Amino acid sequence: MEQAPNRASSTSVEGGAETNGVAGDGAAPRSSDGAISLATSVEAEPAPSAAKKRRKRPFRAGVIAAIVALIALLAIVGSVYYYLWVAPYVTTDNAQVDGDQIQINAPATGTLIDWRATQGAQVRAGEVVGRVQMQGSGAQPQQIIHSPSTGTVAVSSVVQGDWVTAGSNLATAYDFNKIYATARVDETDIADVHPGALVDISVDAYPGAPVTGIVQDVQGSSAGEFSLFPQSNSSGNFQKVTQVIPVKIAFTYTGGLYLVPGMNITVHIHKH
Repeated sequence: MEQAPNRASSTSVEGGAETNGVAGDGAAPRSSDGAISLATSVEAEPAPSAAKKRRKRPFRAGVIAAIVALIALLAIVGSVYYYLWVAPYVTTDNAQVDGDQIQINAPATGTLIDWRATQGAQVRAGEVVGRVQMQGSGAQPQQIIHSPSTGTVAVSSVVQGDWVTAGSNLATAYDFNKIYATARVDETDIADVHPGALVDISVDAYPGAPVTGIVQDVQGSSAGEFSLFPQSNSSGNFQKVTQVIPVKIAFTYTGGLYLVPGMNITVHIHKH
Protein backbone atom coordinates (compact mmCIF):
# COMPACT_ATOMS: atom_id res chain seq x y z
CA MET A 1 0.00 0.00 0.00
CA GLU A 2 1.47 3.35 -1.03
CA GLN A 3 2.15 5.83 1.89
CA ALA A 4 1.06 9.48 1.68
CA PRO A 5 3.79 12.04 1.73
CA ASN A 6 4.78 13.41 5.20
CA ARG A 7 3.23 16.94 5.34
CA ALA A 8 5.19 17.83 8.46
CA SER A 9 8.53 17.33 6.83
CA SER A 10 8.08 19.66 3.92
CA THR A 11 5.53 22.35 3.16
CA SER A 12 5.47 24.44 0.03
CA VAL A 13 4.50 28.09 0.59
CA GLU A 14 3.93 30.48 -2.32
CA GLY A 15 6.30 33.41 -2.34
CA GLY A 16 8.73 32.02 0.23
CA ALA A 17 9.79 29.13 2.45
CA GLU A 18 9.18 28.62 6.15
CA THR A 19 11.71 26.69 8.10
CA ASN A 20 11.63 26.05 11.85
CA GLY A 21 8.91 28.68 12.39
CA VAL A 22 10.85 31.51 10.68
CA ALA A 23 8.77 33.49 8.15
CA GLY A 24 9.90 34.29 4.70
CA ASP A 25 9.85 37.63 2.99
CA GLY A 26 7.33 40.03 4.57
CA ALA A 27 5.82 37.32 6.82
CA ALA A 28 5.23 37.96 10.48
CA PRO A 29 7.47 35.94 12.79
CA ARG A 30 5.90 32.76 14.14
CA SER A 31 6.54 30.76 17.24
CA SER A 32 7.68 27.21 17.12
CA ASP A 33 4.06 26.04 17.25
CA GLY A 34 3.07 28.22 14.29
CA ALA A 35 1.40 31.11 16.21
CA ILE A 36 2.12 34.65 15.12
CA SER A 37 4.34 36.47 17.69
CA LEU A 38 2.81 39.70 19.17
CA ALA A 39 6.22 41.27 19.81
CA THR A 40 7.23 43.94 17.32
CA SER A 41 10.64 45.34 16.60
CA VAL A 42 11.13 48.92 17.80
CA GLU A 43 14.05 50.86 16.45
CA ALA A 44 16.09 52.34 19.36
CA GLU A 45 17.29 56.00 19.24
CA PRO A 46 21.03 56.21 18.65
CA ALA A 47 23.01 57.34 21.73
CA PRO A 48 25.21 60.47 21.41
CA SER A 49 28.41 59.48 19.82
CA ALA A 50 31.69 59.67 21.72
CA ALA A 51 33.10 61.86 18.95
CA LYS A 52 30.55 64.64 19.66
CA LYS A 53 31.37 64.56 23.36
CA ARG A 54 35.04 64.87 22.56
CA ARG A 55 34.35 67.90 20.31
CA LYS A 56 32.44 69.76 23.09
CA ARG A 57 35.20 69.40 25.67
CA PRO A 58 37.91 71.24 23.67
CA PHE A 59 35.43 74.06 22.87
CA ARG A 60 34.66 74.65 26.56
CA ALA A 61 38.33 74.51 27.44
CA GLY A 62 39.06 77.09 24.74
CA VAL A 63 36.43 79.49 26.09
CA ILE A 64 37.80 79.21 29.62
CA ALA A 65 41.34 79.76 28.37
CA ALA A 66 40.23 82.86 26.43
CA ILE A 67 38.53 84.33 29.53
CA VAL A 68 41.61 83.71 31.68
CA ALA A 69 43.83 85.30 29.02
CA LEU A 70 41.55 88.37 28.85
CA ILE A 71 41.63 88.81 32.63
CA ALA A 72 45.41 88.52 32.60
CA LEU A 73 45.65 91.10 29.80
CA LEU A 74 43.44 93.56 31.69
CA ALA A 75 45.58 93.07 34.80
CA ILE A 76 48.73 93.82 32.80
CA VAL A 77 47.20 96.93 31.22
CA GLY A 78 46.02 98.15 34.63
CA SER A 79 49.46 97.62 36.12
CA VAL A 80 51.17 99.48 33.28
CA TYR A 81 48.70 102.37 33.59
CA TYR A 82 49.26 102.56 37.35
CA TYR A 83 53.04 102.59 37.16
CA LEU A 84 53.16 105.06 34.25
CA TRP A 85 50.33 107.47 35.11
CA VAL A 86 49.36 107.04 38.77
CA ALA A 87 52.38 106.03 40.83
CA PRO A 88 54.73 108.84 39.64
CA TYR A 89 52.26 111.65 40.46
CA VAL A 90 50.16 113.21 43.18
CA THR A 91 46.94 114.03 41.36
CA THR A 92 43.96 116.12 42.43
CA ASP A 93 41.09 117.90 40.68
CA ASN A 94 40.40 119.98 43.79
CA ALA A 95 42.27 122.89 42.23
CA GLN A 96 41.57 126.27 40.60
CA VAL A 97 43.29 129.12 38.84
CA ASP A 98 43.97 131.70 41.54
CA GLY A 99 45.60 135.04 42.19
CA ASP A 100 46.20 137.68 44.83
CA GLN A 101 42.97 139.60 45.33
CA ILE A 102 42.93 143.37 45.11
CA GLN A 103 40.14 144.50 47.42
CA ILE A 104 38.51 147.89 46.78
CA ASN A 105 36.61 148.93 49.91
CA ALA A 106 34.42 151.86 50.91
CA PRO A 107 36.35 154.49 52.92
CA ALA A 108 33.19 155.87 54.57
CA THR A 109 29.44 155.44 54.90
CA GLY A 110 27.26 157.19 52.37
CA THR A 111 26.01 157.18 48.77
CA LEU A 112 28.27 155.78 46.04
CA ILE A 113 28.87 158.24 43.19
CA ASP A 114 31.20 158.41 40.18
CA TRP A 115 31.69 154.63 40.32
CA ARG A 116 34.18 153.41 37.66
CA ALA A 117 35.39 150.04 38.94
CA THR A 118 32.85 148.01 36.98
CA GLN A 119 33.46 144.39 36.02
CA GLY A 120 36.27 144.07 33.47
CA ALA A 121 37.60 147.60 34.05
CA GLN A 122 41.35 148.11 34.22
CA VAL A 123 42.49 149.93 37.36
CA ARG A 124 45.89 151.27 38.35
CA ALA A 125 47.45 151.65 41.76
CA GLY A 126 46.24 154.92 43.37
CA GLU A 127 43.66 155.61 40.66
CA VAL A 128 40.38 157.26 41.73
CA VAL A 129 37.58 154.77 40.98
CA GLY A 130 34.67 156.48 42.79
CA ARG A 131 33.46 158.61 45.66
CA VAL A 132 31.29 158.25 48.72
CA GLN A 133 29.01 161.20 49.45
CA MET A 134 28.46 161.32 53.20
CA GLN A 135 25.31 162.62 54.86
CA GLY A 136 25.51 165.73 57.04
CA SER A 137 24.26 169.22 57.59
CA GLY A 138 25.34 171.95 55.22
CA ALA A 139 27.86 171.00 52.57
CA GLN A 140 28.00 167.20 52.10
CA PRO A 141 31.61 166.03 52.20
CA GLN A 142 32.88 163.33 49.85
CA GLN A 143 35.43 160.58 50.38
CA ILE A 144 37.53 159.48 47.42
CA ILE A 145 37.85 155.76 46.64
CA HIS A 146 41.32 154.68 45.41
CA SER A 147 42.42 151.41 43.84
CA PRO A 148 45.13 149.91 46.07
CA SER A 149 46.93 148.16 43.19
CA THR A 150 46.97 147.57 39.45
CA GLY A 151 44.73 144.93 37.98
CA THR A 152 41.47 143.97 36.27
CA VAL A 153 38.14 144.08 38.12
CA ALA A 154 36.74 140.54 38.30
CA VAL A 155 33.76 141.23 40.55
CA SER A 156 31.91 144.50 41.17
CA SER A 157 29.30 144.12 43.91
CA VAL A 158 27.82 147.65 43.77
CA VAL A 159 26.36 150.11 41.27
CA GLN A 160 26.13 153.87 41.07
CA GLY A 161 23.85 155.34 43.77
CA ASP A 162 24.10 152.40 46.23
CA TRP A 163 24.28 153.11 49.94
CA VAL A 164 27.56 151.70 51.26
CA THR A 165 29.04 151.40 54.72
CA ALA A 166 32.61 152.10 55.75
CA GLY A 167 34.91 149.12 55.16
CA SER A 168 32.45 147.17 52.98
CA ASN A 169 33.84 145.50 49.86
CA LEU A 170 32.90 147.25 46.62
CA ALA A 171 34.94 145.30 44.08
CA THR A 172 37.65 142.66 43.70
CA ALA A 173 40.39 142.84 41.08
CA TYR A 174 43.28 140.61 40.03
CA ASP A 175 46.58 141.22 38.31
CA PHE A 176 46.32 138.68 35.48
CA ASN A 177 50.09 138.87 35.00
CA LYS A 178 50.56 137.35 38.45
CA ILE A 179 47.99 134.56 38.53
CA TYR A 180 48.86 131.11 39.81
CA ALA A 181 47.13 127.85 40.71
CA THR A 182 46.04 126.60 44.10
CA ALA A 183 45.73 122.84 44.54
CA ARG A 184 44.31 121.23 47.68
CA VAL A 185 46.19 118.00 48.28
CA ASP A 186 45.06 115.30 50.73
CA GLU A 187 47.16 115.28 53.89
CA THR A 188 47.95 111.61 53.22
CA ASP A 189 49.74 112.58 49.97
CA ILE A 190 51.38 115.84 51.01
CA ALA A 191 54.66 114.12 52.01
CA ASP A 192 55.30 113.50 48.28
CA VAL A 193 54.90 117.19 47.36
CA HIS A 194 57.97 119.44 47.48
CA PRO A 195 58.73 123.01 46.31
CA GLY A 196 60.29 122.92 42.87
CA ALA A 197 58.40 119.82 41.73
CA LEU A 198 57.16 119.90 38.14
CA VAL A 199 53.41 119.98 37.55
CA ASP A 200 51.30 118.97 34.54
CA ILE A 201 48.02 120.90 34.45
CA SER A 202 44.75 120.21 32.64
CA VAL A 203 42.33 123.13 32.35
CA ASP A 204 38.65 122.12 32.15
CA ALA A 205 37.91 125.03 29.80
CA TYR A 206 40.64 123.97 27.35
CA PRO A 207 40.62 120.14 27.06
CA GLY A 208 43.89 118.74 25.75
CA ALA A 209 45.79 122.05 25.90
CA PRO A 210 49.23 121.56 27.50
CA VAL A 211 49.85 123.73 30.57
CA THR A 212 52.73 123.29 33.00
CA GLY A 213 53.81 124.71 36.32
CA ILE A 214 56.09 124.30 39.30
CA VAL A 215 55.32 123.94 43.01
CA GLN A 216 56.07 127.27 44.62
CA ASP A 217 54.88 126.79 48.17
CA VAL A 218 53.27 124.19 50.43
CA GLN A 219 51.12 125.78 53.10
CA GLY A 220 52.01 124.82 56.66
CA SER A 221 48.43 124.18 57.78
CA SER A 222 45.26 122.61 56.41
CA ALA A 223 42.71 124.67 54.51
CA GLY A 224 40.16 123.99 57.24
CA GLU A 225 42.13 126.11 59.70
CA PHE A 226 41.56 129.16 57.52
CA SER A 227 37.83 128.67 56.93
CA LEU A 228 35.26 130.94 58.55
CA PHE A 229 34.08 128.05 60.74
CA PRO A 230 37.04 125.72 61.43
CA GLN A 231 36.20 122.26 62.72
CA SER A 232 36.23 121.68 66.45
CA ASN A 233 35.90 118.50 68.50
CA SER A 234 35.14 120.19 71.82
CA SER A 235 31.70 118.53 71.89
CA GLY A 236 33.25 115.07 71.98
CA ASN A 237 31.46 113.94 68.80
CA PHE A 238 34.58 113.87 66.68
CA GLN A 239 34.62 112.29 63.25
CA LYS A 240 37.99 112.02 61.58
CA VAL A 241 38.02 113.65 58.16
CA THR A 242 40.94 113.74 55.75
CA GLN A 243 42.18 117.32 55.55
CA VAL A 244 43.58 119.06 52.48
CA ILE A 245 46.73 121.17 52.33
CA PRO A 246 46.82 124.16 49.93
CA VAL A 247 49.72 124.04 47.47
CA LYS A 248 50.64 127.14 45.44
CA ILE A 249 51.72 126.40 41.86
CA ALA A 250 53.34 128.96 39.56
CA PHE A 251 52.57 128.67 35.84
CA THR A 252 55.61 128.06 33.64
CA TYR A 253 53.76 127.58 30.33
CA THR A 254 50.20 128.47 29.39
CA GLY A 255 50.42 128.52 25.60
CA GLY A 256 48.70 131.91 25.50
CA LEU A 257 45.48 130.57 27.06
CA TYR A 258 43.22 133.12 28.73
CA LEU A 259 43.28 131.96 32.33
CA VAL A 260 41.22 133.73 34.96
CA PRO A 261 40.84 133.05 38.69
CA GLY A 262 38.15 130.52 39.50
CA MET A 263 38.71 128.24 36.50
CA ASN A 264 38.72 124.54 37.44
CA ILE A 265 41.87 122.55 36.74
CA THR A 266 43.40 119.13 37.44
CA VAL A 267 47.03 118.96 38.53
CA HIS A 268 49.52 116.08 38.30
CA ILE A 269 52.44 116.86 40.63
CA HIS A 270 55.62 114.89 39.88
CA LYS A 271 56.89 113.03 42.93
CA HIS A 272 60.52 113.07 41.79
